[in-house]
Amino acid sequence: MAGRRGLGRRFGWLWASYAVSAYGTGFGFGAFPLIAVLVLHSGPTQVAALAAAGRAVGAVVAVPLGPWVEFRRKRPVMVAMDLTRFAALMSVPVAFALGGLSFAQLLVVSVVVAAANIAFNAAGGAYLKALVPPEDLLVANSRFESTTWTATTVGPPLGGAAIGLFGPVTTVVADAVSYLLSALGIRAIGGTEPRAERVGAPRMRAGDLLEGWRHILTHPGLRPLFFNSIVVNGLIMASEPLLAVLLLGRLGFAPWQYGLVFAAPCVGGLVGSRLARPLAARYGQHKVLLTAGVLRAGWPVGLAFVRPGVPGIVLIITVQLGLVTCCGLFNPLLATCRLDHTDPDRVARTLAAWSVSSSAAIAALTALWGVLAAITSPRTAIAAAGVLLLATPLLLPRREHAPQNTKNQAASLT
Repeated sequence: MAGRRGLGRRFGWLWASYAVSAYGTGFGFGAFPLIAVLVLHSGPTQVAALAAAGRAVGAVVAVPLGPWVEFRRKRPVMVAMDLTRFAALMSVPVAFALGGLSFAQLLVVSVVVAAANIAFNAAGGAYLKALVPPEDLLVANSRFESTTWTATTVGPPLGGAAIGLFGPVTTVVADAVSYLLSALGIRAIGGTEPRAERVGAPRMRAGDLLEGWRHILTHPGLRPLFFNSIVVNGLIMASEPLLAVLLLGRLGFAPWQYGLVFAAPCVGGLVGSRLARPLAARYGQHKVLLTAGVLRAGWPVGLAFVRPGVPGIVLIITVQLGLVTCCGLFNPLLATCRLDHTDPDRVARTLAAWSVSSSAAIAALTALWGVLAAITSPRTAIAAAGVLLLATPLLLPRREHAPQNTKNQAASLT
């Protein structure tokens, strides 16, 4: 594309690998709940447990993976995690074909995939920091973010059509194959990668498990962003299943309408991610990050006022478009800030700790908000989440902090 800033052939392979797995994930969005309901005839409690327990247990399993990833070459770890996800997901259609698919298997696969996601993202962030010059990190993260939102826009509708035509496990196969293709793309990056050297004890120590959290919680810039991120993500994600119950149940939305009101606004994520770099160049990264963080908190409360019919559809699309646009702008700036303020010898542990905490918070708040909805109503619980989100800008850092001293910069990839 004319005017596109080139980041080199190896980044091109990394981006292509990310894109194919992102589209596979988008295509397979919601596959496990559908399989649980349509194939295994699971009830609402089991479906909720599948979503919450898979994420929560996966986060616990992933705790030791951060230190394990830190002192290994990152590309082999990424390939291994892709192959792990491929094998885990492919076990589902195989068991389905043999007539042996069970709810327990779906739960185990959810845990394995969740843990592998955390390890892959930790290794991928560390590899990106070594691959791309500091001044280009925002460009790279913006491209990843735009790919995520594009895949989220087109993947779920195509996946839903494929399920209707070919059966409930079709999208799981496509998602699994996307991880295999991602592994092949990462292998094609080429070049050499120095192994990170461990300083001090030759083996992993108990303290290594906490190093990521220690860095986050003692850093004056990352600490407020960390708490803001896990609270915002947790409250937004906790409201999603309640909104599904409200729309598809009490308000009588058709499934295609439900898909439309969440797929269409994802265009805003693409717009926001494309604006991140030019806005940061003009106004400064910290100011744009702070502004986007404040603006994204004001949208979700509007979902509490949704009504049936066309007015409800317009309201949800408007609210989601505003929220997703702000998230698309905020997320690449946050990802770049984390890398800028973290030395290379602790990037994997920091990103793993961040992901583990986020997954655990989402699982806990999803369960808590399910209880709140049962005691009150889905609309009341959605409103409560929206009101609490209005206070989250107070957690954002008011002052800009200089990037972390990277005197221990890892050897360049060659």
